[in-house]
Amino acid sequence: MNTVREILEIKGKTTFSISPNVKIIDALKLMAEKEIGALLVCEGVELVGIISERDYARKVALLGKSSRETSVNEIMSADVLYINIDQTIEECMALMTNKRVRHLPVLQDEKLCGIISIGDVVKALIDKKEFMIDQLVHYIKGAPSITNNG
Repeated sequence: MNTVREILEIKGKTTFSISPNVKIIDALKLMAEKEIGALLVCEGVELVGIISERDYARKVALLGKSSRETSVNEIMSADVLYINIDQTIEECMALMTNKRVRHLPVLQDEKLCGIISIGDVVKALIDKKEFMIDQLVHYIKGAPSITNNG
């Protein structure tokens, strides 16, 4: 697995989003229901932000705001970092590490086509390393190599 595209082929391209005017409590309920850590914030098809559990913890819970009265647009991250579907998983990991983000929307031809988490990227990197180790072991032992099917 070398690109974000390959991660999405395995994971799927399903994304969950919410309107910026929705109350935070509803965003939290959706995240809990879908067992996800972040939601894309969209107005129609336009990506206008992202809201994560971290946003809630830092901008609502710690500041004493009410999740029932505060709207998503008041705490969402409006400057959304994203990655292109054909970028490498190493580029993705570097961006996530340098910018300290855990979720990245994925764009293809300037259109949203998925979202990946730090967990998805770490899994892909581990799978890639395990494959390389397996290939080296087979090479050293003189056994036929295994073909990488994904």
